[in-house]
Amino acid sequence: MTYRDPKDLQDEAKKLLDEYLPQKDELKAKARIAIPPQAMPSQAPDVRIGNLDEVAQGYTEEQAKLEAIRCTQCKKRPCIEACPVKINIPLFIEHIANGDMQASIDVIKESSLLPAICGRVCPQEVQCQQPCTVSKSLKDVEKGVSIGRLERYVADWEQATGNVKTPAVKPETGKKVAIVGAGPAGLVVAADVRREGHEVTIFEAFHKLGGVMRYGIPEFRLPNTIIDQEVNTLLDMGVKFETNFVVGKTRKLKDLIDKDGFGAVFVGTGAGLPMFMGIEGENLIGVFSANEYLTRANLMRAFDKDNADTPIYESKKVAVLGGGNVAMDAARMAKRLGAEEVNVVYRRTEVEMPARIEEVAHAKEEGINFYMLQNATKIIDDGNGRVKAMECLRYELGEPDDSGRRRPVPIEGSEFIMEVDTVIVSIGNGSNPLIPQTTKELEVNRWGNITVDHNQKTSMDGVYAGGDIVLGAATVILAMGEGRKAAESINDLLAGRPPKPKPEPEEKGKKKD
Repeated sequence: MTYRDPKDLQDEAKKLLDEYLPQKDELKAKARIAIPPQAMPSQAPDVRIGNLDEVAQGYTEEQAKLEAIRCTQCKKRPCIEACPVKINIPLFIEHIANGDMQASIDVIKESSLLPAICGRVCPQEVQCQQPCTVSKSLKDVEKGVSIGRLERYVADWEQATGNVKTPAVKPETGKKVAIVGAGPAGLVVAADVRREGHEVTIFEAFHKLGGVMRYGIPEFRLPNTIIDQEVNTLLDMGVKFETNFVVGKTRKLKDLIDKDGFGAVFVGTGAGLPMFMGIEGENLIGVFSANEYLTRANLMRAFDKDNADTPIYESKKVAVLGGGNVAMDAARMAKRLGAEEVNVVYRRTEVEMPARIEEVAHAKEEGINFYMLQNATKIIDDGNGRVKAMECLRYELGEPDDSGRRRPVPIEGSEFIMEVDTVIVSIGNGSNPLIPQTTKELEVNRWGNITVDHNQKTSMDGVYAGGDIVLGAATVILAMGEGRKAAESINDLLAGRPPKPKPEPEEKGKKKD
C-alpha cells in the first residue's frame, strides 16, 4: 500500500465509473472482479503527523459507486454470515451502486446503529471481507470488496445530508433496564431494548460516553464527533445517561435490581486492566501501559497542550511492545506528540500481527520503525529511575501455538541493547475486575471474564453481560454482536417469553442450509 494523492484517485475513479456505470446491470462476475479496488483517500503522511485530524478521508461518491459495482452479488453471500451483527451486506452495497444512499443506510441500520464507527475501526479484512467471493477469486483479501469503507461512506452521507432518522420506539412498558458501561456493547443493548419501549439508563464510570471507542482509539482514526453523533441518536430515543457513576462503588450491582427497580441489567464494562510483561525495569519512569498513554492523550486531551492540564511524558525515542491495533494507535500517537523516533517491537513477523493491514501501512508511511522477531527482556535504568535503554532478545518462529500462529522461539545469545527513553507496553488487557469483586454471585473464569450462556445470561437472574468483559479484549463489532444477543434475551425476559434454547451443534461435515 503506497500513498496516492486524493485528487488522482478521484480522477481515476471518475474515468472508470464513466466506463462501467452504463453497463453495470449487464456486467458478469468476471468483469466486476476485473475493476480495480478503490484505495482510500488520506492525508499526506508528512502533514498528518503534525495533527490529530482523521487520516482516512472517505470515498468520493464516484469511488463508492465504483467499489459497489465490484460486488458480484453472489448467491452464497458469505459476508453476511461472517458479520457479527448480520448486516445484509450485498443489499446495502447494491443500493450504493444504484445511487440510492438512503436505502443503503436504512438496510445497515436494521442491524447496526453504529455504522460510522464500524466502517472506520472494524477489522473487515478478517471478518466480512475475508470470505468475500471477490477476495477468494483474487486470492487477496486486500482486493476484496471494501465493505467497511462503503459502510462508512453511506453513514457519513447520512450525517452530511441531515437525513439521520431516529429509530421508532414502541409505547412505554413501565419496565426499566440498566446498562453498565457506555462502550459499543452497552450502546447496542440500549438501542435494541429502548426500541421495545423499556426505560433505559446507561451508567458510565467516565465523564464522557463511548468506552474504549473514546479513551482507546485516537481521533485520527475515530473522531469524537462520530461517537457523539451515535450517542445523540440514543438521547433522541429517550435513553438516559448517568456519568461518573461507578457500579460496584457508587452503587452495587445487586442494588440496581433489589432497590432501584431495574428489571434487568446488562454489564458491558470492558477489558480495561492493562497487562505487563513482568520484566525488570517495568516500574521505571517512562514506562506506560498503552491504556494509560492513550487515555491521557485521547480522553484527557493531553495532546491539546494549550488548553488541557493533563501531563504527558516528553519522549524522544519510543519503543512500543506489541503488534495489535492498540500498539499501532500508541505508536502513531507518540509520533504526533513529538517523539523523534518510534519503534514497534514485536516477537513474531508482520504476517502474524493482529493489527489491521491499513493501520500498519499508515504507521509505516508515518515513519514508524518495525522490529520483528524481537522482544524486550529488561528495561534499563539511567541511574535516576528513568528509562535509558531496553535489552532485547531475537526470536525465530517455531510450531503453531493455541492461537494458530507460529510460536516465537528465543535465539540463545542474541541479546542486544536498544536505546529508548520511553516504553509503551501493549500486549493486551484483562477484564475490568470491579464488578466481579463486588458481586460474588457472578461467576467468572480463570481470566476474570464473566461467564455467560448462549443467551448472554450470567449466573445471576436478570443480569446479562457481553463485549470485552466476557470475550477478553476483542473488537467493536464483536462486542456489538454480543450486545444484540443480550438485548434480545432481555426483551424476551421482560415480555415473559421463555429463553431461546441452545442451538444444536452442527454435525461434522454438514453444511448449513
